[in-house]
Amino acid sequence: MELQQMRYVVAVAETNSFTRAAERCLVVQSALSHQIARLEKELGARLFERTSRRVRLTPAGTAFLPAARQCLDAAERAAAEVAAAVGEVRGRLAVGVIPSVAAVDIPGVLRDFHRRYPDVRISLRVGASEELVEQVKEGALEVAFLGLPTTARPEGVDARELARDLLVAVVAPDHPLAEEPTVDLRRLSSEVFVDLPANTAGRVQSDQAFSAAGLSRDVAFEVTNADFLARLVGQGLGIAMLPSAYASQLTGVTTIEVTDAPARVEYVICGRVSPTPAATAFLALLDVPAMLGST
Repeated sequence: MELQQMRYVVAVAETNSFTRAAERCLVVQSALSHQIARLEKELGARLFERTSRRVRLTPAGTAFLPAARQCLDAAERAAAEVAAAVGEVRGRLAVGVIPSVAAVDIPGVLRDFHRRYPDVRISLRVGASEELVEQVKEGALEVAFLGLPTTARPEGVDARELARDLLVAVVAPDHPLAEEPTVDLRRLSSEVFVDLPANTAGRVQSDQAFSAAGLSRDVAFEVTNADFLARLVGQGLGIAMLPSAYASQLTGVTTIEVTDAPARVEYVICGRVSPTPAATAFLALLDVPAMLGST
C-alpha cells in the first residue's frame, strides 16, 4: 500500500469525482484510476461505487478513509519535522476562526506568515467556537481563534486568552435607539433581535445575560454569519448584540453602549499534542509561545 494511492483515494472522496481528483493530484485520470484499482485489489474490497452520474464511497471506503487521512497527515508531519531539524518550516497549517474575531487581524497575520514561510500550505476554516474546539481536538485544525462567554473556557485543548470585550447594541441608523448614548438590557428586551443560532457560544453570552436579569427577548432571525446579521440589522429587521471591537468594524449600523452588557473572551487554542513546526512558528508570530500545559 503506497501513500500516493491513499492520496488518490482521499482526493476522490473529497471531490466525488475521478476527473476532479486527477486534476487536483496533477495526474492523468487513467493513472489515478489504475492506482485505486490496484489498491482495491490489494485490500480485497471496492472503495468506491462508480456510476455514470456519481462516485461515492462504499462502506469499505468509508472505513478506509479516516485511516488513510491519518497516514497522510503522519507522513506530512514527519517530513515537516525533518525540515524543521535543518532550520526550515514546511508542511501545512490549518487555522480555524470565528467570523467575529477581533483580537487578531487574521488576514494580516496569515499574509505575514505566508511571506515568512512560503513553503507552508495554509488553509482557513470559518465556523462556530464549539465546532472549532472539536476540530482542534480531532487534529483537523492546528490552531483556532474562539469567542466564548466569561462563564466558559475551552476544554480538551491548550488555550491562551487574547482579549476581553463587552457586547454593544447594534441598530439601524434610523432606529429610535440610535441617538441614545447608552441603553440597558431591560430596554433592549422589548426589541426584536437578530442573533446567532441557539446554544452557540456567540448566542449564549446574550441569552445568559438576559436570563440573569430576569428578562426574555424575541429572537426572530437566526443566522450563522455575523456580517449577514449586521446586514439584516441595517435593514431595520431587528437589533443585535455584538462584541464592541468587532461591531466597530461594521458599516451601515449604529452601536450603543449597554450599561449591563455581558462580556466575551477571545482565545487562541491548539491541540495538546506537540504542535507542528508550522503551528509553532505561527504562534511565535502572534507572540504566543507554544501553549502546552497552559490550561
